[in-house]
Amino acid sequence: MTTTLRPSGPLQQHADGTRSRHYQVCVNSRPVGTLHLGTSAAFGDSVACVRDLRIEEPDRGRGRGTVALLAAEEVARGWGCTRIETTVPADAAPALRLVQALGYTVRNRGMEKRLGDSPPALPAGSRARAMTEAEFAVWHADEWEQYARSWIERGVPEAAAYGKARRDQETLLPRGLATEDMRFSVLEHEGTRVGILWLALRDDQGFVFKVEADEAHRGRGHGRALMLLAETQTISAGRRVLGLNVFAGNTPAERLYASLGYETTRYALQKPLL
Repeated sequence: MTTTLRPSGPLQQHADGTRSRHYQVCVNSRPVGTLHLGTSAAFGDSVACVRDLRIEEPDRGRGRGTVALLAAEEVARGWGCTRIETTVPADAAPALRLVQALGYTVRNRGMEKRLGDSPPALPAGSRARAMTEAEFAVWHADEWEQYARSWIERGVPEAAAYGKARRDQETLLPRGLATEDMRFSVLEHEGTRVGILWLALRDDQGFVFKVEADEAHRGRGHGRALMLLAETQTISAGRRVLGLNVFAGNTPAERLYASLGYETTRYALQKPLL
């Protein structure tokens, strides 16, 4: 039996410059699933995204998904893409095994924690305050350079990485420090600044964009204190879920989040298209 992709709609060109197309996964012309392939709004037209892949229950476990993904990679190469990525829910173990078997590697993962009603206490000697305009200006200038470099280190071309950093900055912080529902805090311990927290308050949860102990004060539990501060601010704002993103290979952060009760909700994976 032959598994193929059959377009189920025209190639769509979107206002943000991306393209996408829906396909049927067919076995000898019999539809057995669907696939949605597009390009990345974050990284540009050189990066393809498998936005959805579904194989009907009776046809699972027969290699249909494998062939469909390989066919999607060929389509992406035809579009001129040099990398392909996808996101897999943490509870979809078969899908995760499938993409990893095809050479996709975990780039980052999303984590969440359900919070109680009582804000946690900060360690003795620690206190939080709002970041000042002067502190924000210094942090802001350095943060986006670091952010772009972090994507370059993970295989994103330099121009695409800096483009993503610029777009994310414009989208997330259009009013800088005064942007609505963004909280920038400085953690002090016994009167000395030891780290910073950037927390976003969304409709139904808080989200940690940045938690960082200052280099001279790392390894002393201040990262944990900053996360407790994030939980306190989230609970105080009436949210009961706190989310974050962690890059693969950041072992200290992964251990910290796990020790605080955060659970993985999704994996973002990528693969170069040779």
